[in-house]
Amino acid sequence: MDRGKKSIEAATNLEPAGTKDHDHGDKKAENAPRGQSSERLVLEIEKLSLSFEENEVLKEFNLTLAEGENLAVIGKSGSGKSVLIKCIVGLIKPDSGKIAVFGKDILELERDALDELRVKIGFMFQSDALYDSMTIRENLQFPLRRRCKEMEEEEMDELVEETLDSVGLKKTIDMMPSELSGGMKKRIALARTLVLKPDIILYDEPTSGLDPITTKEISDLIVEVQGRYKSSSVIITHDLRSAKKAADRLLIIADGKNHATGTYEELAASDDKKVKEFFE
Repeated sequence: MDRGKKSIEAATNLEPAGTKDHDHGDKKAENAPRGQSSERLVLEIEKLSLSFEENEVLKEFNLTLAEGENLAVIGKSGSGKSVLIKCIVGLIKPDSGKIAVFGKDILELERDALDELRVKIGFMFQSDALYDSMTIRENLQFPLRRRCKEMEEEEMDELVEETLDSVGLKKTIDMMPSELSGGMKKRIALARTLVLKPDIILYDEPTSGLDPITTKEISDLIVEVQGRYKSSSVIITHDLRSAKKAADRLLIIADGKNHATGTYEELAASDDKKVKEFFE
């Protein structure tokens, strides 16, 4: 995907989410990567605010994600990065704002409709969240048994094997999580996320705690997943090297707001003090 030049933009300049007539909407992504300007937006966040007592975590935060785009969200510890993606899947309810996924505001959906929409969103947890008492096969079968109850056992096994092969770990299918290295667990966690073939993937610190070599492998894998599954992704990370490799566009979150967005090269050349401190 062409990571061509884009203008750095403040969150306050993002246009409000438009009304959609069907699941994927009809609004074009003005800030999508070059070569994808005609792609529709799959995620629009408008004026999202959330406080925990007197701590304002998000303050009228804005974000857009284009179909087929990888967007990295960069910020200091405690800046609200992980809270943001938990809001996107409805695990945390914000105080105000709008979160439109495929044109549907998840804050207005009933429980059944929200659960149906969540199937289209894959969430890769920072802690991997593998079930220690299950084999790798059983870990990947778990979401399939919950969401695809009519799927035949043979078809399920084929899908599990295919997904494990896509992350290069088909040989681990009957192993236990305790037998795997940290990097392998990350790959298996990603495979479990991919097994339902989500349209949007949310990565919560995918390279956290990994050595530089494994970090590069995971970053490369995120790019491979983007190409293979044609997915859109929000990557929460503090690792600029990983963001540079895996993302088409970066977003700097500061003071609870979308402070700036742009390509890695654009942000690295910025004179903005709050942007520069991430690149020094």
